[in-house]
Amino acid sequence: MKTIRQPLMLAASLVAALALGGCGKGGEPASPAPTSPPPSATAPPPPMAPAEAPPPATTSAMPAGSSTAAVSFSSLELGSTVDANNKVIASGTSFAPKDTIYASVETMGNGHATLAAKWTYQGEHVVHEDSKTLDSMGPQTTAFMISKPDGFPAGDYKIEVSLNGAQVASRDFSVK
Repeated sequence: MKTIRQPLMLAASLVAALALGGCGKGGEPASPAPTSPPPSATAPPPPMAPAEAPPPATTSAMPAGSSTAAVSFSSLELGSTVDANNKVIASGTSFAPKDTIYASVETMGNGHATLAAKWTYQGEHVVHEDSKTLDSMGPQTTAFMISKPDGFPAGDYKIEVSLNGAQVASRDFSVK
């Protein structure tokens, strides 16, 4: 009887192993239990829809008189002093050799732009060049200046102002 019991037990063990192994889906091996925590009973709220973004601002500006410019030129004033808002206090076109000479440039509109000033002497000698980046949100006044502690030579000078590379204004002045 001992010889019949061993093959029966072996057969029963084999049947049990096959039965437990066949519990997976469609003949695929059973996957191990997940190690991450179970999802919560309540689902997270759906993400909020993004707010509608305004149309992108153009970074190019057109010369004065254009209606499609994001930032446009308004005016240019020269003087020897400016206030806290970069506005010339008293306009002038004639300066003393040791004066600091300011150019007050007003712009309007919204967006990014580059404002530049080129100061020349006798029409051909560049005295100074400067540029400033604007991040404008309406009317803005920007000041440029030149000075020379030992004094500018007497003669005729000019300032040319450009907005994003396009000349928008110029003004002649003199040092006496």
